[in-house]
Amino acid sequence: MLLLVACATASAAARERLSLDRGWLFHQGDLVEAPIVGHEESYSNAKAGSAGGAAGSEYDDSDWRRLDLPHDWAVEGPFDPKANVAQGYRPRGIGWYRRYLKVDPSDRGKHFELQFDAIATHATIWVNGNVVNRNWSGYNASYIDITPFLRYGDALNTIAIRVDAEAMEGWWYEGAGMYRHSWLVKRSPLHVVTDGVHATPRQLKDKQWSIPVEVTLNNSGKQAGEATVEVTVYDPSGKQVAQRTAQARIGVLATSSVQLPIAINNPALWSLEKTNLYRVTTRVIQGGKVYDEVSLNTGFRTIRFDASQGFFLNGVHVKLQGVCIHQDHAGVGVAVPDSVWEYRLRRLKELGVNAIRFSHNAPAAEVLDMVDRMGFVVMDENRNFNPSPDYMKQLEWMVRRDRHHPGIVLWSVFNEEPVQATEVGYEMVRRMSAAVKALDDTRPVTAAMNGGFLTELNVSHAVDVVGSNYQVPDYDRFHKARPDKPFTSSEDTSAFMTRGEWKTVKEKNLIASYDDDAAQWGNTHRDAWEAIATRPYVAGGFVWTGFDYRGEPTPNEWPSVSSVFGIMDLNGFPKNAYYIHQVQWIKDQPLIYLAPHWNWKQGDNVRVMVMANVERFKLLLNGRELADQKVDPYRMNYVNVAFEPGKLEAIGYKGGKEVARAVVETTGAPVKLELVPDRAQLAGDGRDAMPITVRALDAQGRAVPLANDEVTFAISGGGRSIGHGNGDPNSHEDEKGATRHLFNGLAQLIVQTNYDSKDAVTINASAPGLQAAALTIPVKPVAAEPFVTLADAPLTFVRSWRIAPDGDARPDPNQKLASFDMNTWGWGSPPMRAAAGSKYHLYRASFTPRKNLADGSGHIRFAAIKGKAEIWLNGQLIGKKDSFAAGPLDVALPAGAGKRELNVLLEAEAGQGVGIEGNVTIEPAR
Repeated sequence: MLLLVACATASAAARERLSLDRGWLFHQGDLVEAPIVGHEESYSNAKAGSAGGAAGSEYDDSDWRRLDLPHDWAVEGPFDPKANVAQGYRPRGIGWYRRYLKVDPSDRGKHFELQFDAIATHATIWVNGNVVNRNWSGYNASYIDITPFLRYGDALNTIAIRVDAEAMEGWWYEGAGMYRHSWLVKRSPLHVVTDGVHATPRQLKDKQWSIPVEVTLNNSGKQAGEATVEVTVYDPSGKQVAQRTAQARIGVLATSSVQLPIAINNPALWSLEKTNLYRVTTRVIQGGKVYDEVSLNTGFRTIRFDASQGFFLNGVHVKLQGVCIHQDHAGVGVAVPDSVWEYRLRRLKELGVNAIRFSHNAPAAEVLDMVDRMGFVVMDENRNFNPSPDYMKQLEWMVRRDRHHPGIVLWSVFNEEPVQATEVGYEMVRRMSAAVKALDDTRPVTAAMNGGFLTELNVSHAVDVVGSNYQVPDYDRFHKARPDKPFTSSEDTSAFMTRGEWKTVKEKNLIASYDDDAAQWGNTHRDAWEAIATRPYVAGGFVWTGFDYRGEPTPNEWPSVSSVFGIMDLNGFPKNAYYIHQVQWIKDQPLIYLAPHWNWKQGDNVRVMVMANVERFKLLLNGRELADQKVDPYRMNYVNVAFEPGKLEAIGYKGGKEVARAVVETTGAPVKLELVPDRAQLAGDGRDAMPITVRALDAQGRAVPLANDEVTFAISGGGRSIGHGNGDPNSHEDEKGATRHLFNGLAQLIVQTNYDSKDAVTINASAPGLQAAALTIPVKPVAAEPFVTLADAPLTFVRSWRIAPDGDARPDPNQKLASFDMNTWGWGSPPMRAAAGSKYHLYRASFTPRKNLADGSGHIRFAAIKGKAEIWLNGQLIGKKDSFAAGPLDVALPAGAGKRELNVLLEAEAGQGVGIEGNVTIEPAR
């Protein structure tokens, strides 16, 4: 079982947000119960808390796999050529998760909420056999009030989740399972609701700003409550700069909002370069004590999309140098640790990216926090285009959760919808845009249209900023037709490259990296950016994509299992597109790069590509000058060179002076492995993870670009491997196994610390014929975030009882009750007490012991019985209690499988009551 214990100090009434990531039980595949056919079964099935099978409280999950979240089961499975190409040929299917909670009686009266940040794809959630939530998107969170369903003390609470990952929302790899974090939140009955603080700053004039804070409160208590709501604002240094209070009265089981506008003068502005974040802390105070507290970050900045000049941040023109990204990574699928997300964003920052479109769904909340800290602007995009109530809730959830983030500058309501050029599309967007504006009117609404914006009535008439996917020939036509409408590329490029490949081999699904190949609807990286950069009215662009992703392996099919659109591969290793964009997007430092590698055959005619942001360059081979050219900032430069072994150099000049140099050399054969960590150390919190680059070196210590050796990994100490990849879009290797081939010289291993780890993590890598490599990564002991701790295995509780009419004549303990008779006998759960009066009392229940207790090793334990007792099981007397006084009873459970019928016959002492006064459990022998 799991004990509800917060591993952090908190006041008795304060909010506790406890991680629920640890200790889930998982079963892959559906579990279908036999059809319900009988009178009693039909009647019981329709009652609260009576879910059967794996959804029920007492289901035997003792042989299920134990795991921690985040979890993506699809990435663990084999590839199947019969599976969906869009999902990367990964079978998905259906899976079940279960977890147990034990709630201390001292917490009775508090408000309990389950939070699941995302589950792929559709999920049904039960608590104690009650359906508490059905979620229809794999990208939005579920917030579930479970307070009315809870049991306290030794009686365990059961969470059961059926995940249907056969359902698809996208045409890319979506993973399967509980792939983001989960939480249990304990709050005072009178509390701030989740996402209930609206704190989006507004500029009044010049340096005068306001945060028109709105706080939404709920009262789950048994009486109306009054409280003081206090909002405090802290500047980026942590200094308090403003505070305001308001009184609130919330009725029983009611929700209400209070407004607390706060004036802020001359705040430090948030920008891409200086990510100044202010902390807004809201407290609910009753009787001088803080009963709830919630904090969020926000930032002060202005944004403007101009129809002729593009995008402005804080009044300064910024060209959006953006990428679209999905959410999967090598080795882990969509269950990406927070620290690996930080690595991915850092790689984008180093590339020169300043804008991200999370396509085509809301990202994890932690990722948006990173975006704010690291300095990106964001197009936050809705997944399902539908203004009907169920789907409008998804859009409203995204806006409500995300509106405090200064990095978000656009709300996108859809991507590439067939009705975009019609009145239907216009009307749908008009309603969705209105819903967005009702929650946040400080940012423009857009939609990513791949055509149709020149018709008489279309979606472009219902949005604030028109987003265009790939319609380069229509950029100027639209601007001429609608010169007053702000315009941006919302998606562009769709060019193909296989990392490290320089010859296109169609029969092997390999595509050269010279930026010559693009989708029929798209453009090369160079063409797409030139079309954007040379048009001032285009606010910017979002390259499809920043990283390769599983699925959608256009223009290929099997055996290709991932895309080749990325500027980087699935690991975050740069392709040639990385350098093309880096020299175009980074202006404050001189850069020059050479491609390809210099390991060819004597006499090969090699097409050399020079990418630079300087004025001129010289190309030298073994010291001989081959070319002296002016740099082309859009097209790049190409020189054909007859290969000879040695050193190829490009020297960049500005103002006649050398400012940058790039070198590629002919290497020898690989002789040893090398492991290159991404950071100097790991945190021992069980969540921190690190990508480690694996490569082969020659005798002179140079990376060998064509190495493809199979590497075996062994990890020991305070961590473990959680997956690996190599960027090969055609690889079918097990991403969780012990081995991985290098692909064009590189692979990546991801290690994660164990919970409460203090020991360093040691990685050993070996390959036939090569010197092995070893790496030890120090682990810094850190306090784990508050969590629900693991305890012993769950017990079986016998809870649902029938109660026979009382009487003075001894009844037959095994008497039959008609299956359609739901009223002669009553119903109850322990504690069950009968007042003084009748002499005999009969209770009946059924249970199925867990497999590990069906062999005769189990015991039926009554925490307390008052009165003499006979215990009958399947018609056989198996135990007695001969004392009238209240006390425990322990009876051995005879061996046997299947459902058992338990009858308890109680005899009362004259003038005394009787009853089953505590839990009845099926347990191992003590």
